[in-house]
Amino acid sequence: MPRIPLIEDLTREPIPNGLNLLVEFDSKSEWYTTSLTIVAGWLKAGGTVLYNTAAQPPDTVRSLLGKLGLNAEDFEKERKLSIFDFYTQTLGQKSKEKRAPSLKVSDLSIDFSQQYFRGGTDPEMLRMWDNASTMARFNDERSWIEFELTRRFPLATIQKSTLILPIIKGVHSDWAYKQLETAADGIIEFILDETGDETRNLIRISSLRQTHFDSKWHEVKFNQSHEAKIDQQNTRK
Repeated sequence: MPRIPLIEDLTREPIPNGLNLLVEFDSKSEWYTTSLTIVAGWLKAGGTVLYNTAAQPPDTVRSLLGKLGLNAEDFEKERKLSIFDFYTQTLGQKSKEKRAPSLKVSDLSIDFSQQYFRGGTDPEMLRMWDNASTMARFNDERSWIEFELTRRFPLATIQKSTLILPIIKGVHSDWAYKQLETAADGIIEFILDETGDETRNLIRISSLRQTHFDSKWHEVKFNQSHEAKIDQQNTRK
């Protein structure tokens, strides 16, 4: 099974497959760029990625993966990468992508029941969003949370796949955060530290079932290719 870049840099043992990982990120942080480093690392290790893009156009995702040394189109042809375009629909436009699911959880719930729950196990698959908070803009919050808890989260156990579900800090109700946090197998926080002369992107694992982990804050730095890396020496005091 491929390892999860950045996140497994902070664990003392491999993360088991079939887990749901919740990421809570600051709106001003570099989470979107970081998420693509995770995708690129998983693909390079031979895994399969289903990437839901709601905050950026699919072609932007392909371009950024290109800077990380991957030809997204080749991975798509090999069915190693599937980009699901939610972004275009948020603009009220029709997507040109092969995969453009509905923004309505009532429609998605039917799709999950008819298609995904019938599939076999796939421990090599990473199911990932750039920003799942987008769904709350187009659905009642309780309906959205119910969908996550009864459809998207159970699929990890059924498929033995790995889910990374990122949501923005501070925009949902306390009830919504508690429901997702209780159901998740692990919680990762990604923030922008603005206390010094320069801003710093920081990551930590605040909880993770079945796995020993480092709970300290670590700085995430980016090279010229926009690849994110953990600075193991630079922890938050």
